[in-house]
Amino acid sequence: MSMDGRTCIITGSARGIGRGIAEYLGAEGANVVINYRSSERAAEEAVDAIEDAGGSAVAAQADVTDREEVVHMREVCHEAFGPADVLVNNAGITADVQFTEMSREDWDRVMDVNLGGMFNCTQEFFDDIWNAHEGRLINISSVVGKQGNFGQANYAAAKSGMFGFTRTIALELAKGGSTANCVAPGFTRTDMLESVPDQVLERIVSGIPLERLAEVEDIAAVVRFLASEDSSYVTGEVIDVNGGMDL
Repeated sequence: MSMDGRTCIITGSARGIGRGIAEYLGAEGANVVINYRSSERAAEEAVDAIEDAGGSAVAAQADVTDREEVVHMREVCHEAFGPADVLVNNAGITADVQFTEMSREDWDRVMDVNLGGMFNCTQEFFDDIWNAHEGRLINISSVVGKQGNFGQANYAAAKSGMFGFTRTIALELAKGGSTANCVAPGFTRTDMLESVPDQVLERIVSGIPLERLAEVEDIAAVVRFLASEDSSYVTGEVIDVNGGMDL
C-alpha cells in the first residue's frame, strides 16, 4: 500500500490522532501538509519528525472555520506539492456540558468546527480530489457519533452528521473515480485522555471487548489503507475502530 508521491493534507494534525496519521502517512512516502490553528511549535515538530524519517512535509496554518484561511492552506499545499490527492478532515473540538446547561454558543462552536470546518475544507479541495488519480476524502468521526455520550449532545450530533455527509459526497465523487469514507475511532490514547482520572479510564476499558484503549497507530493504519489505491472499491463506508464496543 505505497503512498509514494501522494499528497495528503490532514486538518488538526499538530497533535493527537491527526499527528499520528500525518506521521504514519509520511513514513509511507506521502507528501504531508500539517494543518494547525494555533499550535505552530507542535506543527513544526511534526514536520521535523516526518522529515527526520525521510519524508516530506510542510506546515500550514488555518482555522478551518475561516474560509479565507482554508483557501490559503490550499495555496500552501499547491505551492509545496501540487494538488492534494487525499484530504483527511480530522480537526474537531469538544465543549462538554449536560444538555440542560448547554448554551447555544456551546452548540454552535462545536458544529462550526466539526461540521463547518469539514464543509469548508471539502469544498475547497473537492476539485483536487476529483481530478486526482483515485482521490480520497477521509473524515474522522467518533464512536460517540454512533452511541452518544453523556454531556456531549453537541459533539455526538456533529460526529453523527459526518456519516451522512460522507455517504453523500461518496456518491458525488464516484463518477470521477474518487472515494469518500469515514473512520469512527473509539477511545484513543492521546493527550486528551491524560486528565481523565484512572478510575474513569478503568471503567472505560472495562467496556471495551479488547480490553484496551486504541493507540494512535491503530487509527492511522486504517486511514493509510483508505488513503491508498488499494481501497479503490471502498466508498461511502463508516469504518469502526473501537475495539468491539458495538458488539
